[in-house]
Amino acid sequence: MNLKPITAKKERLDAFRPLSADLVRNLEDWFLVELTYTSNALEGNTLSRKETAAVVEKGLTVGGKTLVEHLEATNHAKALKYVLDLSQVATRALRGADVLRVHETILHGIDDANAGQYRRIPVRISGSPVVLPNPVKVPDLMDDFIEWIVAHSEIHPVELAAEAHYRLVAIHPFVDGNGRTARLLMNLILIQNGYPPAIIRTRDRLKYIAGIEKAQLGGSKDSYQQVIVDAVDRSLTIYLKAVEGEVAYVEDAREPDLLRIGQLAKATGESNATIRFWMKEGLLQVADTTDAGYQLYHPEMVTRAARIRALQGQRFTLSEIKGELG
Repeated sequence: MNLKPITAKKERLDAFRPLSADLVRNLEDWFLVELTYTSNALEGNTLSRKETAAVVEKGLTVGGKTLVEHLEATNHAKALKYVLDLSQVATRALRGADVLRVHETILHGIDDANAGQYRRIPVRISGSPVVLPNPVKVPDLMDDFIEWIVAHSEIHPVELAAEAHYRLVAIHPFVDGNGRTARLLMNLILIQNGYPPAIIRTRDRLKYIAGIEKAQLGGSKDSYQQVIVDAVDRSLTIYLKAVEGEVAYVEDAREPDLLRIGQLAKATGESNATIRFWMKEGLLQVADTTDAGYQLYHPEMVTRAARIRALQGQRFTLSEIKGELG
């Protein structure tokens, strides 16, 4: 992991400390919604960013969304607040009970029988060949895991946070909620060491999951680690832009919601069939795919579609358009 650029950014941020109370509150409020939205979206929750904000900040109910999706939003926000409280303690003081408390909060009211409890049954990851540890071994593996974190608490925080996330997912100690717990644990370690929390973007979901699976199957961790490094780097940039006055509000740095094919077609004035054809030809890129198989596109594809149509108007061939788009 090349951590020198991140370390340099962190040092730039440290030069502004202590940050003003208003700025810290603004940043924490923004990250509360953004982390809740993205972490739940990675697991299939369909609440949009705006809907997540309405549920978390105002306690509103969103029509057409399930009770579980609402609870996932409020529970994650509560778990993140607990992590912020816990971040006042050094990483070397982490206990297994802290991880269980985070997990219990995540599943409260959703699956109370398993909330804060290690799994007692074998589980598999849907669509993955990865074989997970026998449930009988989980308590001992978790004890070793906590001991490992404490013993390595002095290594670079980003390396420690990424590895802790990976190891927890590999143990898969819970029936459900492993990914959300792992991301919160990762961010606990980052915050404890003066780093902002890392946001895994929804558009990076496939890269993120594939990177973890590759490592679990004995391959390199490079792809997974790069996702984490990039996430930390983006958060540092958000903090630096805020303290240096480059953005009036932290909300200016938000990652836009991904678009379904119908939404992209409407935004571009093209048909669904045209969007599918351009995607098949490699002119448009899919950012993610939902569990139900729906393809999602980043809003920047709206601009790209307009450029494709303009190049076609100039009599460019498909291969020439690909070359122009890079």
